[in-house]
Amino acid sequence: MWDLFRRQPRLPVDAGVALDRDERVLAWSPTDGGYVVATNRGLRLPGADRLGWHEIHKAVWSGRELTVTPAGVREEREAYAVVEDLPPRTVLLLDPRDVPKQVQARVTGSVPYTEHHRLPGGGVRVVARRVSGIDGLVWTVRYDPGTLRGPAADEETDALVARAQAATDPEL
Repeated sequence: MWDLFRRQPRLPVDAGVALDRDERVLAWSPTDGGYVVATNRGLRLPGADRLGWHEIHKAVWSGRELTVTPAGVREEREAYAVVEDLPPRTVLLLDPRDVPKQVQARVTGSVPYTEHHRLPGGGVRVVARRVSGIDGLVWTVRYDPGTLRGPAADEETDALVARAQAATDPEL
């Protein structure tokens, strides 16, 4: 059956994709092993839990395959989390429709602030993300490979995040 407002077919009932009560389908595509479903809350890949848009570090569309690189929390700090890339997941989209466009728009739209700073041996990227269901921004940092870590780097990162938070918070 077609969705009259968006002119696209509805996700088949037998797709086996269980949505949360407040989750709605934005786009979907069959794959060779199930369905990829983009929702207002995140991306559902075959055989995996939903990835929130804020959990996707990078997404690449080749014209046939969608490769998603999730970010995993490596360390929780007081005002932010240190994240690192998890193994990428690649799926062949048999009929991509709007899935690549929705993934690009949602991942990009979840990032209102990002800035890279140099540190000894490399650098750090400070990122603020919008997270569905959470008021305000969620802050993360990702260290470049080879960046020297230790108390001095942690203090500098704390200061960088604090400055970014102050610059983006109209209440301060």
